[in-house]
Amino acid sequence: MLGEKFFEELEDYIELHSSVRLLDVCKSIESDDLLENNIILNNQQSELEDFIKINRKPTLKEVLFSFIDKKGTTDSDTYKKAGIDRKHFSKIRTTPNYRPKKNTIIALALALELSKPETEKLLTSAGYSLSESETSDLVIQFCIEKKIYDVDYVNQALDYYRLKPLTSF
Repeated sequence: MLGEKFFEELEDYIELHSSVRLLDVCKSIESDDLLENNIILNNQQSELEDFIKINRKPTLKEVLFSFIDKKGTTDSDTYKKAGIDRKHFSKIRTTPNYRPKKNTIIALALALELSKPETEKLLTSAGYSLSESETSDLVIQFCIEKKIYDVDYVNQALDYYRLKPLTSF
C-alpha cells in the first residue's frame, strides 16, 4: 500500500507540474499573439517597402546630374555659372541624401537654363517647390518664363523687392 509520504510527493509533483503547464499554456497563448502581431507587422512592413519602391522618385543628385548630362555642360561650368563653390558642389555630388538650400538648387536650375517644369522637377527631388504665395518664388518664376538665367540679373530682381539673393559671389 502507498504511504502518506507518497501521496504528499504526488500532490507536490502534480501541483508543480500543473503550474508549469499552466505557465506553458499562458506562454503559448502569448506566443501565438506575438506570432500573429509579428505576421501583421511583417505584412505592413512589406507593404510599406513595396509602396516606397513603387513611389520613390529619383534623388536630387540623380536629377541634377541627368540635367547636366542632358544639357551637355560640365560640372565646373554649372557650379561657376550658379555661383556655387567647388567644395559645395562636390558635397552635392558625393554626400548621399545631402539637401542643399532651396536657393542653391534654384541657382543650379538657372545655370542649367532649365524650363519651369524642369526647375520644378529639380526642386521637388530635394523636397522643395516654387510657391505662388512667396514673392521671391514669383520673381524666380518670372525670370525663368522670360528666360533670364543669369544669376546676377535674378539677384538684382530679388534685390529690387529687398529679398535675399540666391547666391553671393
